[in-house]
Amino acid sequence: MKMVKYTRQDVDEMTLEQIKEAARALEGVVRRTDLVEAPRIHPEGQVYLKPENLQVTGSFKVRGAYHKISRLSEEEKKKGVIACSAGNHAQGVALAAAKSGIPALICIPEGAPISKVEATKSYGAQVRLVKGVYDDAYREACRLQKESGAVFIHPFDDPDVIAGQGTVGLEIMEQLPDADAVIVPVGGGGLISGVACAVKSLRPQCRVYGVQVTGAPSMARALRNKKIEPLPRVSTFADGIAVKCPGQLTYGMCEKYVDEIVTVTDDETAAAILALMEQHRLIAEGAGAVAVAAAMFNRVDVRGKKTVCLVSGGNIDVTILSRVISRGLTRAGRQGRLVIELVDKPGELREVSAVIAELGGNVISVRHDHSGDEADITACTLSIGVETRDRDHLNRIRDAVVRAGYRILDS
Repeated sequence: MKMVKYTRQDVDEMTLEQIKEAARALEGVVRRTDLVEAPRIHPEGQVYLKPENLQVTGSFKVRGAYHKISRLSEEEKKKGVIACSAGNHAQGVALAAAKSGIPALICIPEGAPISKVEATKSYGAQVRLVKGVYDDAYREACRLQKESGAVFIHPFDDPDVIAGQGTVGLEIMEQLPDADAVIVPVGGGGLISGVACAVKSLRPQCRVYGVQVTGAPSMARALRNKKIEPLPRVSTFADGIAVKCPGQLTYGMCEKYVDEIVTVTDDETAAAILALMEQHRLIAEGAGAVAVAAAMFNRVDVRGKKTVCLVSGGNIDVTILSRVISRGLTRAGRQGRLVIELVDKPGELREVSAVIAELGGNVISVRHDHSGDEADITACTLSIGVETRDRDHLNRIRDAVVRAGYRILDS
């Protein structure tokens, strides 16, 4: 496949009219997702959610994929399409190809959630699992495209795809025309490029922030260093934004339109997923929750501002979700573990449990261990899992255990 080289002129040629044209093409295909007020995400700001996790296929990706495929010529459609994806773009391409009656081959990293892989297959696309991460799947898709002559549908570095994703920004400006800030997840940069172009064209004073995870900060680093360099590796459960290298076109558009790219940790992202579930009954995947995490943990100053957090997708594997909930509870201080040294005699567990219960804590697990060569021969350790209201509650329980005469080794 011949690589497209984008220039500053290509960046400047992206217009609001192209995004409006994409919106017309997507009528009757994608959902116009609502804005949901979220007062508990940050009590000092007026925060709204744009739940693209409720979109057809479970993410915003169908917007760009469908728009791109809708613009193919009849001759191009006969050749079929090929794409690479961590899962969400795959579903968008598969659905768009099915609606257009053309074959689709999708290369997906083998570590992608099973739910995303199976959903892609359900739309009729052929799936090839590739060892490694998104960038490895991209190289394999390029190789296969050269062999087959199919049309490559890039997940982010394509003007038509970006215009399709920009329809999210168009909707936000129609729903909240006086927005002060929009916070957008960033992987390769297609979503934020389109959203920022739409937002800045309609309301230049509205700030646009991108969010990446600390384990995959490719766009943040590129903008900071003023050049595109691939990361040596990525490490995050937010597979949808685990991209080693941003696109040329998206880099240029972020440089032109985006005010700042910030990062959040995996633990903060897990806490945001938990907050969305408990407060709004919304299921978000890791990539979909990073904008909310940025607002929750003050990576973006939302105090006194009307801020929209874009929840970009909800296709999370249920096995990962259970671990994420546990991490989120721990990050929020909702559950913890006390490792206590005590004398191994009858009644000690009852006494410790009574201290915890008196303060309203709930014991959810107990592990008793009297091994260890360095410990006193009559000593043991008690590892107690505790369910609490928040971190302050957990700290008060820990202090009460110490006051009761017990030594805490770890918590």
